[in-house]
Amino acid sequence: MAEGLHHRKSARDTRAGATSETIYLPAVELPAQLPEGPVAIAEMASLFGVTHRTLHFYEEKGLIKAGRVGLMRVYGRQDIYRMAVITACRDVGMPVAAIQDLMEALKKARSQAKADALFAEALLARQGELTANLSTIHHQMQQIARIMASDKVEGQSARLQQAQHIGLTDVERRCLELMAEGYASMRLARALNVSTGEISRIEGEIIRKFDASNRFQAVAKAVLLGLVN
Repeated sequence: MAEGLHHRKSARDTRAGATSETIYLPAVELPAQLPEGPVAIAEMASLFGVTHRTLHFYEEKGLIKAGRVGLMRVYGRQDIYRMAVITACRDVGMPVAAIQDLMEALKKARSQAKADALFAEALLARQGELTANLSTIHHQMQQIARIMASDKVEGQSARLQQAQHIGLTDVERRCLELMAEGYASMRLARALNVSTGEISRIEGEIIRKFDASNRFQAVAKAVLLGLVN
């Protein structure tokens, strides 16, 4: 549930390394079944679904601070609340530097309303960044589509010019289509009603025009050029 995260530190929290001043933090969603006292690092990680390493990272950045109860490292109530704010910020992709700035500003908050207002400002700033990113992404997607469309048209134009340059006759084109369907020479001759000798000549001319080594290579080049399916 969301609630205003302001409180005066208890003696137990003070043993965990906290101060006694009133702290105001923005109203954000808190973990269910929030413990009353300080929690060990394993419980803190479990509460917010993060790793120990993440908690150590936030400590290094001055966002939270572990205290001690005996030999055990623990986090007090304030740091649990601070971690809730950090989690809310990270959920919207707010950079750590921006969270640090927010936490510094919150130190000066003298009311819950002020803390909530500071948080709202940070969220609006992040919203502006995301909107700008969306605009950039949209523009880049349009550029990709334009380039791809241009490349496709240019490719089709180049293939068309190359196909026209080959200069197949109607008989050669029909022969090529049947070759692509797997017709052997004798079957080609019957289909085109010509002699096997004439088919050999036509096939040889097709192979020459495609600068191919054999009929199969000629058909493959014809497919790439879009001359046959």
